[in-house]
Amino acid sequence: MSVAIPFIAADYHLGPMAMGAVMSAFFATYALSQIPGGLLADKFGVRKVATVAMLWWSVFTAVTGLAANLTQMFLVRLAFGAGEGMFPACSLKTIAVWFPKRERSSASAIMLASNSLGAALAPLIVVPIVSLWGWRSAFFSLFFPGVLIALLFFIFVPNKPSESRRVSPEELVEIEGGEDAAGASPSPQVGLLKVFMAPNVPKYFLVLFTFDIAYWGFTTWLPTYLIKSRGFSAAQMGVAASLPFLAGTVGCVIGGWVSDRYFSQSRRTPIIATQLVSALLLYLTLTAPSAHMAVLYETMAGFFLMLFFSTFWALPMNTVPKDRMGVTSGFINMAGQIAAFISPLVMGYLIGAAKGNFDHAFIFLILSLLASCVVVFTIPSNLQPHENVAFRG
Repeated sequence: MSVAIPFIAADYHLGPMAMGAVMSAFFATYALSQIPGGLLADKFGVRKVATVAMLWWSVFTAVTGLAANLTQMFLVRLAFGAGEGMFPACSLKTIAVWFPKRERSSASAIMLASNSLGAALAPLIVVPIVSLWGWRSAFFSLFFPGVLIALLFFIFVPNKPSESRRVSPEELVEIEGGEDAAGASPSPQVGLLKVFMAPNVPKYFLVLFTFDIAYWGFTTWLPTYLIKSRGFSAAQMGVAASLPFLAGTVGCVIGGWVSDRYFSQSRRTPIIATQLVSALLLYLTLTAPSAHMAVLYETMAGFFLMLFFSTFWALPMNTVPKDRMGVTSGFINMAGQIAAFISPLVMGYLIGAAKGNFDHAFIFLILSLLASCVVVFTIPSNLQPHENVAFRG
């Protein structure tokens, strides 16, 4: 959508606020679906829930291309988000269930890197399709890959390793690491409020909320910024908009490995570093004297913004019991999706109020990163893996 929105805006004659509203509509219901998605994953397993979510968003990707006016676009995007919002908690729970504790940060980093890689490939694929056949065709063309991946997931990913014939008893012991072996009992049942208010979980929520204000504001408006403020053509924008995400793919993988390898006893250190460097690079992107320098800084910003996600998720991955990872990660991730709803709207307002100038919008993003950094400083620096005591009833 962030790549297609300049072309949709031209078709529908949208101003900055309306453009922000179109991009935010999806995240309104996407945010609300995070906790239900986690609850469903914990209760019924990731296989069915994740497959339904992938099929849902594949269908509504195609339906987005059928929207005939702004009202229909809003309704489609709201329905789109409701189904896709079930997926993130499933993906994080899958990592928690299928990998031993010592590998979960690296595994989640590789999984999270797919978000950046997909966003990097999207402009390279979508822009040529839009240029040749219009923005609607871009949404139609993404239906079939989504359905294929959903079917492959259902076939090859059981709910847990013990249900797979391809996992040996030795591998099962290594994966579970004693957590579920030898008749170990699961964590006691407690209410949702107690799960959400467990030590540090509200702080995780606030860290991700404030950071994602900056991330989603930057990524959703970057294509428009490149066209409106830097004078890029559609083809130039397609390449330039993909570079931060390509760099972010590398950064995300590196972040998980670095967190596991060097910061297992102080996981907040790399988080703080990524936040501060990202804030600096957004400022340099805004003030760059040339378009080429702006592309360099935005690319570096993409590297560190995505590096944050893999270092951040190392915290809940190593402190939340895996039988509650679905609902807890859904709650934490909901913070990011609320931010994703708010940020494009605020950006649209600031840009519109400044008559197309992006200065105040970038300052808003930088301040959000600094606020996120402040919250991280309140998290203990020496959290130990799987502090189950924090979740006991």
